[in-house]
Amino acid sequence: MITGANKGIGRAAAEQLTALGMTVLIGARNPRRGEDAAAALPATGGNAHAVVLDVTDQATARTAAQQIEERFGRLDVLINNAGVTGSGQVSPEDAHDQVPSSVDLDMVRAVFETNVFGVIAVTNAMLPLLRRSPAPRIVNVSSAAGSLTITSDPDGSLATLPTSAAYTPSKAALNALNMQYANELRKNGILVNAADPGYVDTEVNNHSRYLTVAQGAAVLVRLATLGAGGPTGGFFSEDGPVPW
Repeated sequence: MITGANKGIGRAAAEQLTALGMTVLIGARNPRRGEDAAAALPATGGNAHAVVLDVTDQATARTAAQQIEERFGRLDVLINNAGVTGSGQVSPEDAHDQVPSSVDLDMVRAVFETNVFGVIAVTNAMLPLLRRSPAPRIVNVSSAAGSLTITSDPDGSLATLPTSAAYTPSKAALNALNMQYANELRKNGILVNAADPGYVDTEVNNHSRYLTVAQGAAVLVRLATLGAGGPTGGFFSEDGPVPW
């Protein structure tokens, strides 16, 4: 199950997972977009199904879980990919509405609603199904912007960006939440890790970055398919561990 999987990194992860032979559930707020994305995947040899899911609406998360239970009986992997910056389709350098001293609190709340509270809503709805899997995995899609080590470096590339008052704290909170789930669920064999896709060219940054969505999705897929001895409670990019 991948939230926000009708486009971008989520869709690229769906393509890669179906190519590995997995049945992938495309979570999307818009039913038509989800169905179109799912319909396109079998052309690459995959098996995909659309699931209507708005992570900011707990009722749709519960309904999605019920539909998955009725059709498949369990869930092996949950990728919490859906996320927003709050600034719309602009490059991070131009997101001047995120300057801390002038940020709109309603925007901050809206970003946290998707990036943090939405993860809780979906994860908790899906946990009973994940517990039925022989090798359950949860991947929370974070960002280097959520690393306090990286953003606190005054000479680092992220320190000068205005994208700090909504998106960055939401990803730092997601990282903390990732650890809480990992601590609780490790005894159940559920591996929970945060992923940093890197500087991926997507809609949310107005296509201002350089990695392809396929490159960004690679770390999601790797964490989704970890073996039994794999890590839990970590934060990883495709190059390895990311500092907290």
